[in-house]
Amino acid sequence: MQLSKRAFGVTGDGESVDIYTLANEAGMEADIITYGGTLVRLTAPDRNGNLADVVLGYDTLDEYLSDSCYFGRLVGRVANRIGGARLTLDGDKFELDRNLGRHHLHGGRRGFHSRVWKASSIETEIGSGLVLTYESPDGEQGYPGNLAVSAVYTLTADGLRLDFSAATDRATAVNLTGHGYFNLSGRPGANCLGHVLTIPALRYLETDEELIPTGRLADAAGTPLDFSDGVGVGERIGNAFPPLVAAHGYDLCYVLDDRAGLRQAASVFEPVAGRGMEVWTTQRCLQFYSGNHIPEGLPGKGGAVYGEWSGLCLEPQGFVDAPGHADFPQVTLRPGEAYNQSILYKFFVK
Repeated sequence: MQLSKRAFGVTGDGESVDIYTLANEAGMEADIITYGGTLVRLTAPDRNGNLADVVLGYDTLDEYLSDSCYFGRLVGRVANRIGGARLTLDGDKFELDRNLGRHHLHGGRRGFHSRVWKASSIETEIGSGLVLTYESPDGEQGYPGNLAVSAVYTLTADGLRLDFSAATDRATAVNLTGHGYFNLSGRPGANCLGHVLTIPALRYLETDEELIPTGRLADAAGTPLDFSDGVGVGERIGNAFPPLVAAHGYDLCYVLDDRAGLRQAASVFEPVAGRGMEVWTTQRCLQFYSGNHIPEGLPGKGGAVYGEWSGLCLEPQGFVDAPGHADFPQVTLRPGEAYNQSILYKFFVK
């Protein structure tokens, strides 16, 4: 395993941003920048052994600074939506940044996705890793407590692993994930509608017209949201089914089984290239987003042009809007407790 570093640019605030490259013996590589802990590039082989980049992104830092899609970012303190941008902990009420109408999304406008993380290297049992750390101060984006966060990227023999940890000095909410957009075709700018997706979960969080959970767990079985047997992403995306209409495609949270430890949450396969990816996690939920709001004609890496459905997101995380629903498993972190969650993207061919 190898780890190298080079300069990537400077933010408008004068912070230097570096790009790190992880490489394994099979020739796979992962590029990560310290701005947002962003996964910029990830290569994986097709059935003929040809390596290709499988994530959406940009060539320059300026493009990431103006990005609205969260391409490849680490998001937090709380991923996804918090209805009304309100957080109540131990009787205390906190107003969070409202960056999605009246709601809070992905940690706010200056969430973890828009911060420059500190970086260092680490050697693990599975290979060389990149350790990213960020100190989030009390009151940042409205959240209580000083929060110390760590994210470790490790390139394995056949994939990429992401391990999160966090600790706080005051009760707060923490729900971290990676927001990579995947397209396994190896054809930059192609849509992902032909990808065959399998998600074993049969329940999802029902949402209202603003995609805020209602508090009800709904059944996916027998609906256009059922991916338990493997279905093409585009086969039912245009159905007049309320969740699909509200989101203009797929953007919903599946509830996984409650087994402890790392277990498979999804797999996706692109039949032309024969490239597949499994997603493993310790988290309770998986958000599937089909890239419905990628701007048409968006310039991407290497001259690629992105648009609607150019990439899909499979984001392991805790229950969406948990602070607003007492019956949901909560995402509260207290002093003395350790937050530890993992995601593994494991590639295969057939």
